[in-house]
Amino acid sequence: MTTSHRVAIVTGGSRGIGAAISEKLAASGHAVVINYASRADEAEKLALKIAEAGGRAIAVKGDVADSAAMTALFDAAEKTFGAVDVLVANAGVLDARLPKIGETAEADFDRTFAVNVKGVFNLMQLAAKRLRDGGRIVTLSSSVLAMNLPGYGVYAASKAAVETLSRFLAHELRGRQITVNTVAPGPVATELFFAGKSEERVAQLAKIPPLERLGQPDDIASVVDFLVSQAGGWINGQLLRANGGAI
Repeated sequence: MTTSHRVAIVTGGSRGIGAAISEKLAASGHAVVINYASRADEAEKLALKIAEAGGRAIAVKGDVADSAAMTALFDAAEKTFGAVDVLVANAGVLDARLPKIGETAEADFDRTFAVNVKGVFNLMQLAAKRLRDGGRIVTLSSSVLAMNLPGYGVYAASKAAVETLSRFLAHELRGRQITVNTVAPGPVATELFFAGKSEERVAQLAKIPPLERLGQPDDIASVVDFLVSQAGGWINGQLLRANGGAI
């Protein structure tokens, strides 16, 4: 199908990297379903912004860790736009306190894996059954997996699971012409990144890439836009680290 007739679901699509992805895909001609867990005003504002720019978008609330809510998300996409062609599993959580493994509370561990792993699993199950042939699936990981920074252990473990699930799904969808890839950003200037960090720490992290700056949400959105396009159709089962050369 032409891009102008394709429909994309973006989880966590109202803020930060997710919002940039939603806008980028809308600009590329996709009808976009912006999933959000809270802050309905931001999601609705983004959907309106896309519509005012000539695109098509709706905002749908739902916790990715809730399988029933994700089923309802796909239902809403199909009811409004007819089908789903693209899934971008972007929603994720990171404990801003960055507790070390020995200091992580059980409840915080459970929440991280509920959103970052079970949430992606829920979406993958639905996409495997309901995405149109020739579709695209992009999951979001993190370059922190290869950096071994103290305080990121549980988060990194959850993202390692995402990378593994994505590789397997790419092979399990053989014959459907659906690609599955993972994008692993480095430090990106978002609310999630800045939370709990001093200006000194932010400056240190910004210097890690040889390009000597933080990534911007649009840097990641452009990579996702390429992967879901026809030009990215021969890339499948891969991990792309978008981090300015940090690792």
